[in-house]
Amino acid sequence: MSTASAPVLLVEEHEGVATLTLNRPEAMNAFSRALREAIATAFRRLQAEGRTRVVVITGAGRAFCAGWDLKELSSPEAGSDTAEAAASDMQAAIAAYEGPIIGAINGHAITGGFELALACDVLIASPNAKFADTHARVGILPGWGLSQKLPRLIGSVRAKEMSFTGNFIDAATAERWGLVSRVVAPEELLPCCQKLAQEMATCVPAVLRGYKRLMDEGLGMPLRDALAMEEARAIESAAEMSAAMLGKRREQVVARGRSESRDGKGKAS
Repeated sequence: MSTASAPVLLVEEHEGVATLTLNRPEAMNAFSRALREAIATAFRRLQAEGRTRVVVITGAGRAFCAGWDLKELSSPEAGSDTAEAAASDMQAAIAAYEGPIIGAINGHAITGGFELALACDVLIASPNAKFADTHARVGILPGWGLSQKLPRLIGSVRAKEMSFTGNFIDAATAERWGLVSRVVAPEELLPCCQKLAQEMATCVPAVLRGYKRLMDEGLGMPLRDALAMEEARAIESAAEMSAAMLGKRREQVVARGRSESRDGKGKAS
């Protein structure tokens, strides 16, 4: 359990993968000012240094993140911190990180914590995960992307049901609705996410970053424009690739496929 002197964010880096653990378990990892600043600082550093290719985010204890620290925000000392939190550069720092981000959703992801989850590229949950958008109940509109990202992921009708009621959905429902890619046992969650991150990190770095950018930018365009953008970037990418390099990478892909087939890992669990 974290204490007043313990870091609010734990950062572990290994072989191109950084694992960020929100470390305020006694407060369900709610966003204090210090935690928001720590997350922003970590992502800015990881992006600037360029050593880390993939990030995994999770929470200490029984929650992923309970959203804003309402106790801190409602204190007399908080002043205008509510407005400052809404304009926080935490989300901007996360969005500026060019590599994939995997959310290991170990427990409650509520409101701002739900928005942090939606800032990830892939979500994997434990059966203990629960998701809720309580902005309408708290009395403030979302500002970190939830109103736009959630309908695109699960459809507008389901998104409106969640956001207009503030009701929770469990991990099984989140998987059925396409919010998370899979649900794994609690003890398997972080190892599963870190293994997936390591697999992503073995891809060609520039192409991995470019692929994420291609998908994210394309989602904001009409299909015709997105297809044209993909074609243009594919031509640009191919022009930078020599035949020898392409052949070598093809051999590596074939060898990996054969290895997975022998190990019985040819399909996602």
